[in-house]
Amino acid sequence: MADIAIKPAESEGSKFVRRLLKRKTVAFGLLILTLFVLLAIFAPVVAPYSPSKLSIVNRLKPPGGTFYFGTDEFGRDVFSRTIFAGRLSLLVGAAVVSLSAVIGVTLGLLAGFFQKLDTPIARLIDAMMAFPDILLAIALVAALGPSLTTVIIALSIVYSPRLARIVRASTLVIRELPYVEAAKALGISTFHIMTRHVLRNLLSPILVQATFLFASAMLAEAGLSFLGLGVSPEIPTWGTMIAAGRQYIGQADWMTLFPGVAIILSVLSLQMVGDGLRDMLDPRLRKDL
Repeated sequence: MADIAIKPAESEGSKFVRRLLKRKTVAFGLLILTLFVLLAIFAPVVAPYSPSKLSIVNRLKPPGGTFYFGTDEFGRDVFSRTIFAGRLSLLVGAAVVSLSAVIGVTLGLLAGFFQKLDTPIARLIDAMMAFPDILLAIALVAALGPSLTTVIIALSIVYSPRLARIVRASTLVIRELPYVEAAKALGISTFHIMTRHVLRNLLSPILVQATFLFASAMLAEAGLSFLGLGVSPEIPTWGTMIAAGRQYIGQADWMTLFPGVAIILSVLSLQMVGDGLRDMLDPRLRKDL
């Protein structure tokens, strides 16, 4: 008898990735996001000039073969500065998402699992979300002083209530399920139940929300830098580049065009990936795919 070739079973992770990449918007978003990450990692290699190199002779040069994105008012290469600015934006986004997840998930779990803590934590979350995000971030940065660390802390405080509210609402439902009640009856520790049984079932909504928070944090950082409340002015950021190019908008529009396009593409790619993850991980939406 001829040997029958047995096709190896495809793992659930591979199936999920394959189905996710079938959506053109998600594939496009991942492609753009991957490009920005690679440019940020290899910025010293890709950038033709130092982002802080001054050349008054070459000030306000239009885009061309020597300077791909032109130069700014100090003769600095806009292409190099745009690439290096992406490193800081991605760093801020990743740091804000990580810190917001720690704060938000902790508050949400405590509020949803312990009834005595639910009311005070829920009121704290409501009070923080009553303020517009950017106004609260401006107030925190102004109070603590502008710096990279301050921006990360301020934005983490601003966005952590979003995660906390989602985690709290889901925990209130999960804690009443039979398997959680059975774990309590068996004498399993509360910490083990919260991390092993509750938190594991919250990974999907947390992951989806994290992509949106990443985009919001990058956009907020650009806004704070534009207002002069971000990092030090000599460090290139997309917000400070746009702010510097305002007074040359009629003479050298490339100074604001390319950083603005970078912000749009990075935020749009994260939103596309987040929408795709939400549609794939939400059972109600997955039925319609």
